Amino acid sequence: MGALTGIRVLDLSRVLAGPWCGQVLADLGAEVIKVERPGSGDDTRGWGPPWMKNPEGEWTAETSYYQSANRGKLSVAINLASAEGQELIRALVADCDVLIENYKAGSLEKYELDYASLAKLNPRLVYCSITGFGQTGPRAAEPGYDFIIQGMGGLMSITGERDDLPGGGPQKTGVAVTDLMTGLYSTIAIQAALLNREKTGRGQHCDMALLDVQVATLANQSLNYLASGKVPGRYGNAHANIVPYQVFRAADRDFIIACGNDSQFVALCNAIGLPELSADPRFVRNADRVQHREELIEILAAHFLGATADEWVSKVHPVNVPVGAINNIAQALEEPQIQARDMLVNIPHPLNPEFTMVGSPIKLSETPVEYQRPAPVLGQDTEAVLRERLGLSSEQMAGLKELGIIGQSPR
Repeated sequence: MGALTGIRVLDLSRVLAGPWCGQVLADLGAEVIKVERPGSGDDTRGWGPPWMKNPEGEWTAETSYYQSANRGKLSVAINLASAEGQELIRALVADCDVLIENYKAGSLEKYELDYASLAKLNPRLVYCSITGFGQTGPRAAEPGYDFIIQGMGGLMSITGERDDLPGGGPQKTGVAVTDLMTGLYSTIAIQAALLNREKTGRGQHCDMALLDVQVATLANQSLNYLASGKVPGRYGNAHANIVPYQVFRAADRDFIIACGNDSQFVALCNAIGLPELSADPRFVRNADRVQHREELIEILAAHFLGATADEWVSKVHPVNVPVGAINNIAQALEEPQIQARDMLVNIPHPLNPEFTMVGSPIKLSETPVEYQRPAPVLGQDTEAVLRERLGLSSEQMAGLKELGIIGQSPR
């Protein structure tokens, strides 16, 4: 049994932030019922290629993007724009602990599927709204997208090479990190609300905004500004507060040194054959090295060109200074440490029994993550859920299908 076994979640969200939250809850044992549009489903069902391959090596209709964020869920295809579909949602909510949605603020009120309406039906409901800008404020009604929020929220201003270097300028991250972080913060909020419900007997509304999360996760960079009044800039692969902590070029390729304190700097200098650097008054303390960043980096950069990346890593690693190569994704997934931590998992799929994906990083000693099922085919659980949860007969479901209220389950 998982830590959240017995918790039932109705996931009305799509794309990434909300689905990521729902997937984490499913990994922890919750029953997550994902509600999708009949016929098309979550937007990301169309975000291919690539798609999953079947055992014959042929593309299926299941996109990798969708599968990355919907593991462990049941898929129920219901038309929320119809009065009958809305009534089905209300009936399901009566027996759910959590609802996740990422519609524009206020847009579910017209369906009476907003928190105020559903809390009357189920006062114990924890209702999590995920939007770009939150439920209040001048931009609350606007849609929000990860890319735009990375820009607005300051992340792109500190990501990328300096403007005076080749390729300089603001950059977004390689994954939708604001969506992912919002999904994780939403998971925390939901679990906190569930714990509070144990004391009060009542659920609550979790108002989660991508922009709020992006600003919150600027972490030291925002506090650097508030403390100094100086707007942080881009350092590329360097660190604003620690030196040396960046990518260096060796004779053959790039590698990373992350020297986190003064004793590590002494060890680094000894290991690479430059012991005199650690005694240089310009470089003794980290504060000195930050002040004289350019001089130190120029010395180290020239020195590291004298050997290969593997040679430098082999010299530095034994003295316990963080050092490493830069892997592509294939190399990262082949790392022995990743293999040892069971981060690649086989979850048999009806269309591919050898389906493999990256698993959960959560390791719990008493209630470990269990992978109950892969991401569902669109609407595959519609009939089972409506029959088991609402007691609908085959005749009633046939009528709803004919009206387009629910989708056909795949055969």
